[in-house]
Amino acid sequence: MGMIVSIHSYRGGTGKSNLTANLATTVALQGRRVGIVDTDIQSPGIHVLFGLEEKQVTRALNDYLWGHCAIEETAYHITPPEVRAAGGSIYLIPSSLKAGEIARVIRDGYDVGLLNDGFEQLITRLQLDCLFIDTHPGMNEETLLSIAISDWMILILRPDKQDFLGTAVTVEVARKLGVPRMLLVLNKVLASMDIEGLKRDVEHSFHADIGAVLLLTEDMLRLGSQGIFCLRYPHHPFTQQVRKLAQTILS
Repeated sequence: MGMIVSIHSYRGGTGKSNLTANLATTVALQGRRVGIVDTDIQSPGIHVLFGLEEKQVTRALNDYLWGHCAIEETAYHITPPEVRAAGGSIYLIPSSLKAGEIARVIRDGYDVGLLNDGFEQLITRLQLDCLFIDTHPGMNEETLLSIAISDWMILILRPDKQDFLGTAVTVEVARKLGVPRMLLVLNKVLASMDIEGLKRDVEHSFHADIGAVLLLTEDMLRLGSQGIFCLRYPHHPFTQQVRKLAQTILS
């Protein structure tokens, strides 16, 4: 059975989708079959990082949730050449960018049990080694139930008091849900900060391990979501930290 990894943050704007895309790609570079599900249905966007244009998306996760198709029919084989050369594969299940579809989800919600069934079907039918779930920020029923079935939960936060307060609540809830393994990722950290001191404080406060510390970098801003950072900059400190995180969850 493939492994399920949820990437979550209490607040938006933490770089969650970027981390999900880069971590999934890094794992696939190890020759693994990887799936990514964009469950941030109210504000989808991870497809942009992989160059999947809206007009190419004929079926999305929403179509599965409304009962229009099997979930594997919403999977797009978007494996970059570098990953293919390494023997890996990446499948992306995007959410719809159509305003009407987003409004319907906001208004009516969806069957969370059906979504979790879909995760298992994806792993089996696409023979995935690892399925990454790009969650909706915050705490709601859909996100909590997705987190509850995960083998790993990766919580991303910035060195910001609001992030710290919200993450504390999320960590407590995750533990009550029985998430087997959890890692924190500090993102958008300034190089001038006392990084080792920050790590110690965060690990002590949350009683959880830090899997990576990602510095705020102009290179990421310059790329502007037009590609996968770790493929464009394979020797960058950001890429090295993501590689370390990938090794942890695969060990």
